[in-house]
Amino acid sequence: MPPRLSPGLLVALAHRLTPRDYALLETLHTHRMLTTRQIGALFFGDRASRRARTRLLTLHRLGVLERFRPRTAPGSAPWCWVLGSAGVHALARHRDQPVGELAHRAERALALAHSPRLHHHIGVGEVLVATTLAGRTRPGHRLEIWWDETRCAHEWGAYVRPDAFLRYRHPHGATDAFLEYDTGTEPLGRVAAKLAGYQRLADATQITTPLLITTAGSAREAHLAERLAAAPAPQVPVRLSTTTLVAEPGPAAAIWRPTEGGPRRSLTHLH
Repeated sequence: MPPRLSPGLLVALAHRLTPRDYALLETLHTHRMLTTRQIGALFFGDRASRRARTRLLTLHRLGVLERFRPRTAPGSAPWCWVLGSAGVHALARHRDQPVGELAHRAERALALAHSPRLHHHIGVGEVLVATTLAGRTRPGHRLEIWWDETRCAHEWGAYVRPDAFLRYRHPHGATDAFLEYDTGTEPLGRVAAKLAGYQRLADATQITTPLLITTAGSAREAHLAERLAAAPAPQVPVRLSTTTLVAEPGPAAAIWRPTEGGPRRSLTHLH
């Protein structure tokens, strides 16, 4: 059982939480939930890091983090981590801002435990991790911006509701892109219909932002590419890839397939 939240605990946490812990709290606040392996990759340099597991358990016992497992296949499902009550208060004090807004978002994150979209959220997190790591391993590259679906809906909800918006900085400039994480459960026609919203957004803003769609496998990618190629050609560039290619060699490599044909492209050459 985590200790009872008290002023004494919050004072003690001020001495026990490290800069890396606070960075983790900020990331969980922004992205709501990450798995053990995702946290290991982002903050400990190793998806299977024993140090990550040990530190996460310590933070859990302190009430800084909460965790849950998906209801399906509990023996093999990953632990999912969200902000706990003590973590919310510690982050609020660290930011010098009221607790209320952070607490509301943490409650919504915990609700993912019962959401049918949990596996979708985990998958989007995998793209986030892969893109972050790609930026760390290439000189002059970095993931500069990643907005989640909530932020995207606030900004562009009248037109589109992407799973993420990213800005990837590289030596030649920066690439902006929207992300749709396709699990393969939606009909191809429904996925293709989303392009109209992205075109309306481009027309309204006079900014053409490429759309990246990750698919569950190569067969799904091929079928979706065929469906999109048969549709009226949008001005918005659409690039397809698979979750396997996003994991290795990674999103910054030439893995993005143009729907209009031609060789696959990298994040630095999406247009």
